Amino acid sequence: MTSSIAAITFAAFVILLLARQIDNAAILGGFIPARFGDPGLFAGVVAVPAWLTPLSCALIHAGWLHIGFNLLMLVFCGRQVEQVLQKGAFLILYIAGAYGAAALQWAIQPDSLNPMVGASGAISAVIATYALLYSQQSIRRIGPFSANLLRVLWLAAGWIAIQLMIGVATAGGIGDLGQIAVAAHIGGFLVGLLLTRPLLWWRFRKGPQPLI
Repeated sequence: MTSSIAAITFAAFVILLLARQIDNAAILGGFIPARFGDPGLFAGVVAVPAWLTPLSCALIHAGWLHIGFNLLMLVFCGRQVEQVLQKGAFLILYIAGAYGAAALQWAIQPDSLNPMVGASGAISAVIATYALLYSQQSIRRIGPFSANLLRVLWLAAGWIAIQLMIGVATAGGIGDLGQIAVAAHIGGFLVGLLLTRPLLWWRFRKGPQPLI
């Protein structure tokens, strides 16, 4: 599943790049928060339905640096996560991360007309699950707070702090990439933290499966 998502994402980028349609794709298929507050904003324009843009925007990237970094993180973390969750649960995590990223981006800037593109929001959910599954740091229970809860809170706090620093450092944008969608990264990551345990339960609900 990880390889399939990466291949589809890369193919979409190459096609748009060769056709010189990246800018148009960003407008017609990118996530634009204002479309949800004004359904008539794109009236008469053939565009991806607003409710699908959290997914379609993940297939659109601004340039080689943008897609290169995203696919590197997706493949590196995604393969490890998929080994544990398997294909179905991994796909749920990725899609939920995309929608969680868009939801928080909308909540922060509901009237924004700037299109958000890139798969980093969905990948942030994968990174969150990777961090929970493979973290080596030992955390002790504090009072009524379990070690698992504290691990989630520490990871959330650390990721949010990093993203806020990135937001401050790149407030003016980064060349063709424009501004970094900090809220989307945070939203996707939080979704990953929240879904990891339910997805693990669903994956192993029937107990360990024998290898054939």
